Amino acid sequence: MLLFPFERLAVQNTQQKMSMTNYFKQLSLLSLILFAAALFTAAQTTKFAAPRQEKLLNNMKLLMWNEPAAEKVSVKLRIHSGAAFDTLDKEGTMAMLADILFPNESVKEFFSEDLGGSLSVESNYDFIQISATGNSDQILTVLETIATAVTKPTIDKETTAKVRAVRLARIKELEKNPAYIADLAVARRLFGSYPYGRSAEGTAESLAKLDFADILLAKQRFLTADNATLAVSGNVKADYVFKAVRQLFGGWEKADKKIPATFAQPNAPVAEMLFVDSAIENAGEFRYAFRSLARNDKDFFAAQILTKILQSRLQTNKPNAFARQDARLLPGYVIIGYRENGIERESNPAKLPMAAMGDVGDLLKSSIETAEFERAKSNLQIDFDRKNVLDSWLDAETYKIASVKADRLNLQNVSLAEVQRNAERWKKEPPAKILVLTKQPTDK
Repeated sequence: MLLFPFERLAVQNTQQKMSMTNYFKQLSLLSLILFAAALFTAAQTTKFAAPRQEKLLNNMKLLMWNEPAAEKVSVKLRIHSGAAFDTLDKEGTMAMLADILFPNESVKEFFSEDLGGSLSVESNYDFIQISATGNSDQILTVLETIATAVTKPTIDKETTAKVRAVRLARIKELEKNPAYIADLAVARRLFGSYPYGRSAEGTAESLAKLDFADILLAKQRFLTADNATLAVSGNVKADYVFKAVRQLFGGWEKADKKIPATFAQPNAPVAEMLFVDSAIENAGEFRYAFRSLARNDKDFFAAQILTKILQSRLQTNKPNAFARQDARLLPGYVIIGYRENGIERESNPAKLPMAAMGDVGDLLKSSIETAEFERAKSNLQIDFDRKNVLDSWLDAETYKIASVKADRLNLQNVSLAEVQRNAERWKKEPPAKILVLTKQPTDK
């Protein structure tokens, strides 16, 4: 096409303008990406900023964060031993120890009404944790209340009987729940008498065997300064907190010796499905589980990503299905399950959930797509970042992790190949299978 000189000049000018426009668009996009990355890095630096760390003469660890913008002060005391240390046939010992620290609801009401905060105690297989919040000017009262509970707990016949009665009532309700029955049954099938095969909550039978001497022994062995980490965050001065902690917790005794977390590994689970009776009609619960990794294993996050992928695949056909791998100090397990109502005990085996859903191993046979991997990894990173910073640092202590930053870096570096390698390992793991069903009436 023939162009006159002034037309060629106009075209050149137009091309230059378009070129400049594209350049600025690309520059703006690049700037936006860099700005977002900088914000993300700054957020992560703040989120995982290292606390001031101190250690008392009794070896209790102290972590402190100064948060000038915080409206409340947050205090968490973690005892790094849990129900994994319950003796056989006396399950619920450590849970009872946690209960007895604050046996009266009046203390929790005091935190809510007078301190403008909250108080709670949780226990699981790996730790006991007291979590408290309050107004910043009440930090001394918060610390003093927690210190009194752990250094001078009331462990006698009367208090033990009181907390046992409360726990027994809770257990009786739990044992009516088909989901709880199914979770406990599959854990027992998978681990037997190994700690994770026993109830962390205790059972009606095991709690009946416990007396105050058992709780007192657990207190002497595990509720000790050298087995604890205290984390404090809020608009408070670290020097003031450190001084108060030394005064209030300095006299807390440490253990004579450490109790190592070593247990004989369980045998492989029985291959056949186990049927368990349900107290609730028309409520069937299916569980499928196999052994997996400890929290501090280098492949733990790869297994977590794989768990999310597996759950997504399961929910394609079973919207209420779940797959879960809890953090554990010792190698734990992956559990898969869902509710299936209207199943009869004498049903055709082809109609049972295991056959209807297909073997879980089949769900792992298809290769993992890049998009599937990236989506699961991104969701896991979001979960990681949402976690309370105090809990993240306390987890590092409990699960023997180098640091929170190093932990997140391990998550960021997980590759698709590592996830696929875990899938291959899972296929070889012998599973435990449980089906909780309503007991069928016997013929008269």
